[in-house]
Amino acid sequence: MLDGLRQFIADIVAPSADTDLAFDDTGYLLAATALLVHVVSLDGEPSAAEKRKLHSLIESRFKLDPGKADHLIASATRAEGEAVDLYRFTSVIMRSVNEEGRLRIIEMMWELVYADGQVSEFEDNVVWRAADLLGISSRDRIDLKRKVAEQRQVASSDSVSKIADIAT
Repeated sequence: MLDGLRQFIADIVAPSADTDLAFDDTGYLLAATALLVHVVSLDGEPSAAEKRKLHSLIESRFKLDPGKADHLIASATRAEGEAVDLYRFTSVIMRSVNEEGRLRIIEMMWELVYADGQVSEFEDNVVWRAADLLGISSRDRIDLKRKVAEQRQVASSDSVSKIADIAT
């Protein structure tokens, strides 16, 4: 308890100079995950592919084990259900994450949009609004969309080639 009070006083007297936190800092995880949950929930119940992709992204990008990822997703789902807009989450991210990290969050959103193979207007619009609130330029948002679409196309081509190789 005393250590906590000492740290609180130290932070007030000499606040940390590092205000541009890296992507892997934990303060924004719930907000970023809530944005991702919002994306997969736009068209109703998330598909199995979207759920797998969400878990995969959370585990790999945030370096969490499956249990912690499940807990984070459950908490984010509750937070997203209570939110009235995206600002609640993007404002936390803006205070905690540098531009590179914010770009990676938008990239993750695109990966989820493309997870079921279809991009709806609603999904495109939500990523656009989130990117705008996160200070990501239209050019960067569109570049990330193209990058993810191309990666998906390459992955699909590789899968078809593997199936063809197995069949022959």
